[in-house]
Amino acid sequence: MPENLVNTDQIIRHNWQVEEVEALYALPFADLMYQAQTVHRANFDPNAVQISTLLSIKTGGCAEDCGYCPQSAHHESAVKAEPLMPLDKVLENATEAKESGASRFCMGAAWRNLKDRDLERVAAMVSGVKDLGLETCVTLGMLEKHQAERLKEAGLDYYNHNLDTSPEFYGDIISTRTYQDRLDTLSYVRDADIHVCSGGIVGMGEGRKDRAGLLISLANMPSHPESVPINLLVQVEGTPLNGTENLDAFEFVRTIAVSRIIMPKSFVRLSAGREHMSDELQAMSFLAGANSIFYGDKLLTTDNPDTNHDQQLFNRLGISPLVEKHSSAA
Repeated sequence: MPENLVNTDQIIRHNWQVEEVEALYALPFADLMYQAQTVHRANFDPNAVQISTLLSIKTGGCAEDCGYCPQSAHHESAVKAEPLMPLDKVLENATEAKESGASRFCMGAAWRNLKDRDLERVAAMVSGVKDLGLETCVTLGMLEKHQAERLKEAGLDYYNHNLDTSPEFYGDIISTRTYQDRLDTLSYVRDADIHVCSGGIVGMGEGRKDRAGLLISLANMPSHPESVPINLLVQVEGTPLNGTENLDAFEFVRTIAVSRIIMPKSFVRLSAGREHMSDELQAMSFLAGANSIFYGDKLLTTDNPDTNHDQQLFNRLGISPLVEKHSSAA
């Protein structure tokens, strides 16, 4: 039996050390996959995947300078600033998403932070989507305490606010918002009793220690995020990270597996970058513990596999969409 296999008692930990997580990364690939699959089966149906759809409700013109993002006003990219989408258009998109099999509808706005003048319009979108019978999620940049409470009142189930990378590598990616700013927003979200959706991006030129540092920052929160999106950098012309060396595919799968092991009850989302992944890489990621995806041909402004392709892949793998709600992570 390989060493370092997780105890089947599934103790939820919030005190992971970088040496421990790097040791998981360094396991022989077969041993790591076995460990991740063991944890996954102890907590989830291994043949069910939660499906979300993401809609950009306010595109472009963001004041942040995130090096990966084509929506930043600091970069020369093709994404132009647009106003906040009207409510009826959002609900039309949500209805189509539900008819295509999505159980959660995520709305993203390219803002540095949510302004109070926009709060009620977004709250109306949340309430309208909730009334359609979908779980609701938004990503709106930084929040204040009263804004999180209002969104909860409107029926918000999840708030997405990624940490992006490790605290040490963070300054190489963004200068207009601190790591603590992100943690503060997540604290307001949790205090408002909204589920946390938080993960990061790999393939930005970071090292393995930084990938471990990102996962430790998430796993050592007072509560694990209920949803952990793992994004593979989508390189967009005009952004500073365009031209970054591609991440090794096995390293990406290792990141999924380690996420599953140290956050055993969280949904791990195979997120941005799927458009450039082979079916085999996606299948390996599901085997490593990914059990959530974004569905639809767009992720805010970048391409995503179309729904027909995803359905065909699910059929080939014997995967079914997960429709029921899950309990909160420990």
